[in-house]
Amino acid sequence: MGRAKYVMAGFYAPRAGGASGAFPAALSRHKVAPMRYRIAIAGAGIGGLACAGLLHDAGHHVTLFDQFDAPRPVGSGLVIQPVGMAVLDRLGAGEAAATFGTPITRMLGRECKSGRRVLDVRYGKVPGLGIHRASLFQSLLEAVEARGIELRTSAIVTGQASGRLHLSDHRTEGPFDLIVDACGAGSALSPLRSRALPYGAIWGTVDWPETDLPADRLSQRYRRADRMLGILPIGQLPGSGQRKAAIFWSLPSGGHADWIGGGLERWTAEAAELWPAFMPFIEQVSDPGQMTMARYTHGTLHRPWGDGIVHIGDAAHRASPQLGQGANMALLDAAALADALTHFPLADAPRAYALGRRWHVRAYQTMSAAFTPQYQSDSRWLPVLRDRVLFPLSQVPPLPWVLSHLVSGTLLPASGSLPTPARRRARSEPAAPAR
Repeated sequence: MGRAKYVMAGFYAPRAGGASGAFPAALSRHKVAPMRYRIAIAGAGIGGLACAGLLHDAGHHVTLFDQFDAPRPVGSGLVIQPVGMAVLDRLGAGEAAATFGTPITRMLGRECKSGRRVLDVRYGKVPGLGIHRASLFQSLLEAVEARGIELRTSAIVTGQASGRLHLSDHRTEGPFDLIVDACGAGSALSPLRSRALPYGAIWGTVDWPETDLPADRLSQRYRRADRMLGILPIGQLPGSGQRKAAIFWSLPSGGHADWIGGGLERWTAEAAELWPAFMPFIEQVSDPGQMTMARYTHGTLHRPWGDGIVHIGDAAHRASPQLGQGANMALLDAAALADALTHFPLADAPRAYALGRRWHVRAYQTMSAAFTPQYQSDSRWLPVLRDRVLFPLSQVPPLPWVLSHLVSGTLLPASGSLPTPARRRARSEPAAPAR
């Protein structure tokens, strides 16, 4: 049996009038002749590569700029949710990603001391995909290279004005009809000022060992909310047949130096006490450099576009990875922007993109802000609320269904009123004869 078919879910037709979430009349139901634009994309990460492929497929002339000598990923493991897989399928990168990654059917977290469940979310018919960022990056890069999209490396973007990109070596590139800021959390183009979160995590990649832990599950353990450790199956890396796991361990944002100073022996001793099943994974870490500190921030641009520029991904909105939506949000932004440029004039498309993504982004940002302190904070009462009240409620129908759609990314329409390729095909096909 082949892999599950991912379907972009949650789109609805534009509505007239002033209903909540509807497009203003000035932007709704535009019928424009297809236009071809010169578009610069700053940042060849997940969002930038996806955006480049989708805009190229729409007929635009795309130029990608990346700061590295050769494009390369930054990060460890992640989960691509069904909505994100639909975008990869649209790009023709879904099969490659699925070959690298491994299906994730359940997210299960237990309290360290008692072993009782405090998080249990099952996917529906369509699983998530655990994958290393390098594998996802390779799948998208191959799709971009197959399209012959121009990629300029060693191009550190420092600013933009009048349709031109400013680079660190004092060169300018352009003019372009539109600049897409996909530079991530460190973007020099984004006005977003996000709030630092009190907790982050160290991440590493190890071989999948002999273990009783299921290879289709994100497994986590919690000690109150000040310690969270987890294991995510991520399939294979490019060029390797060895199955891998991403491991993570929460730390205060300023706690990395203390963790290094404490030594690996103290760390492994604490891990053995908290979760013995973690040991075959953590024993593969022989140097602190194998674990990378990730610090998280939270914030959202209320207006993710400006004069000649659009912000996507972490340049537009940032949150902790608690809901597993980071890469998916970037993929959905890329798809929404491509659709907006297909269905709206250039002057209106950036705002249409923002309106299309507005409610989905706001909802997930709000839920991330609400959930994160329950699992990563110094609070003593939030874990009690989580374990004694919220988790039991989460197992009462219809909440399991709600949580399944929450992690899948399908709880709300991904792009609001923006038409999708499937919707366009449906509109162009002749109606069935009346019977």
